[in-house]
Amino acid sequence: MGKRIVTFGEVLLRLTPPSCLRAQQAQRFGATYGGSEANVAASLANYGHEVDLVTRLPLHEIGDACLASLRKAGIGVRHILRGGDRLGVYFMENGASMRASKVIYDRAGSSFSTMLPGMVDWEKVFDGAGWFHWSGIVPASSQHAADVCMEAIECADRMGLTISCDLNFRKNLWAYGKPATEVMPPMVERSDVIFGAMSEYKFTLGVNDVPFPATDSRYVLDRDVFLKECRMIEARYPRCRKMFIELRNSMSVNHDVLAAVLYSDGRLHVAPVYDIDGVVDKVGVGDAFVGGMIHGLLAYPDDDRKALGFALAASALKNTVQGDFNQVSVAEVESLMGGNLSGRVSR
Repeated sequence: MGKRIVTFGEVLLRLTPPSCLRAQQAQRFGATYGGSEANVAASLANYGHEVDLVTRLPLHEIGDACLASLRKAGIGVRHILRGGDRLGVYFMENGASMRASKVIYDRAGSSFSTMLPGMVDWEKVFDGAGWFHWSGIVPASSQHAADVCMEAIECADRMGLTISCDLNFRKNLWAYGKPATEVMPPMVERSDVIFGAMSEYKFTLGVNDVPFPATDSRYVLDRDVFLKECRMIEARYPRCRKMFIELRNSMSVNHDVLAAVLYSDGRLHVAPVYDIDGVVDKVGVGDAFVGGMIHGLLAYPDDDRKALGFALAASALKNTVQGDFNQVSVAEVESLMGGNLSGRVSR
């Protein structure tokens, strides 16, 4: 499946009350592991790629359990550092109907956020690799993490890797004194492929938001408006070869309408709109898109429309999968791309 892919980011312990209980009602929590860049790596492993995650885990039993979870997902762990005091945690309170889901982070001082430049031998990590993926969650975590991320980007650039970025804006994480609009642009400038929701482009790169008021799959996107915004971004970030935008309108916590566009070589490609009623878990939906995006660009290098279609179909399917990792195969994604929306039992 081509050269090895490397992702870089924090892995968190996810604690979820059962049956849509509020946190104050819960007497027990389900425990799983995830994180944006690990979620991307899990998708790519499902699709048959060799993929390594670079992160830092504490050297105790919880760190060991996290490492085992990554191995089980098929993610390469040979470059993971051990050290620091704790694994970051987030509490996921699942919503219902008009009550939105809620995330509470407990990740300050985590093993990852206290990483320092020089801890990772990036030339060794990138030896034989062809792709490096990072996201905006990393530089939002701490100044130290931002410095290590830039160190990785600069090394990947020197060594000729394709660099992809998920803008991944999380306002509650940017708490160490610098805004995303200051930290992110110099990193994005070195990225070849950019992904984000329209609002994330706004809050990290300062471009205009474009509304997506779709209520069902019959909605028709205004191509001219998106083309205008993409050309503005291209003018500011000329290295970017492909620009993916995911569009989502939440009708309720269990009902989303999903679409996406890709700007490449001066052209705008539009994917079909998915009307997803009965969402199981929204966490990791954007990461599933990114995993599908990277696979699509590598598997269909001469067909941007198909790459976009694969990414959005993978993202749509993630809405039906519990947990952070998108447990779907290439065949399942391509079946949905082909119009198989029936949900009938496969025998």
